[in-house]
Amino acid sequence: VQLQASGGGLVQAGDSLRLSCTVSERTGSRYGMGWFRQAPGKELEFVAAIGYFVGSIVYADAAKGRFTISRDGDKNTAYLQMDSLKPEDTAVYFCAADRYYSGSVSSQYMYWGQGTQVTVSS
Repeated sequence: VQLQASGGGLVQAGDSLRLSCTVSERTGSRYGMGWFRQAPGKELEFVAAIGYFVGSIVYADAAKGRFTISRDGDKNTAYLQMDSLKPEDTAVYFCAADRYYSGSVSSQYMYWGQGTQVTVSS
């Protein structure tokens, strides 16, 4: 199982970015997917998660109202639409996947992507 995250970049405060994460595997299994981020010198932080059943969505307080997580139908591709970005959103963003979990606890995810850098300038 491999996760490929993309979509990061350098933007100004108030701009938007859309991150994508695709799970590549051969069994046809479906995965819960989450986004986490880690700023320099800080611990890994939960951002948002979405279950295989679209109704299951969780956001961190810092993401509510500005970030939207979604997935591509029944495919193992998740998106994180980030609007009204702030300098404090600057971090490496990681996607994670698990066949049985789609919550906020990082240690519960089995698979992780390589991370994509998001930098928001003021």
